Amino acid sequence: MNIVCLDLEGVLVPEIWIAFSEASGIPELKRTTRDEPDYDKLMKWRLGILKEHGLGLKEIQEVIATIDPLPGAKEFLDELRSLTQVIIISDTFSEFATPLMKKLGWPTIFCNSLEVASDGEITGFKMRIADSKLTTVKALQSIGYDTIASGDSYNDLAMIKASKSGFLFRSTEQIIKDNPELPAFENYDELLDEIKKAL
Repeated sequence: MNIVCLDLEGVLVPEIWIAFSEASGIPELKRTTRDEPDYDKLMKWRLGILKEHGLGLKEIQEVIATIDPLPGAKEFLDELRSLTQVIIISDTFSEFATPLMKKLGWPTIFCNSLEVASDGEITGFKMRIADSKLTTVKALQSIGYDTIASGDSYNDLAMIKASKSGFLFRSTEQIIKDNPELPAFENYDELLDEIKKAL
């Protein structure tokens, strides 16, 4: 039995923090897991910048409301879900992801949660589990699933490499160069064809 595990940001929807960086005019917030492999360090740094600028969950959610899935993402996901089970495994937070899941037709997502004060300040974050992408893939394998995984960032590599088949999708030149054994694709049709072959 197969199950496909997909990253969310950069694969199905635009990067939330890049969109927020552009909307808020804070260029430092453009930094993502494509640039920083240590997610804990990245998030603590982001929360420091939000605090410095007096920005909270409300401001980020207002930007997220304007974000649409990447062109072709919903159609790709719909077709994939007609063929096999799909889980989105993301390091984002349910407080960010829910409006995007609505636009994608409510696929299953495993993600994390934010700690938010009564005034809307994001005071911290709670990771669902350590190394969530790799841990989830291994857990699925332990209950009888063969996993097929795709993502674009450093934090996707362990999940991709631990799977029966794994693919980079719209990744960076550096990540592609550093992982020449991983097939890399730029469009949904190519990715879908490869996943179909792996099923």
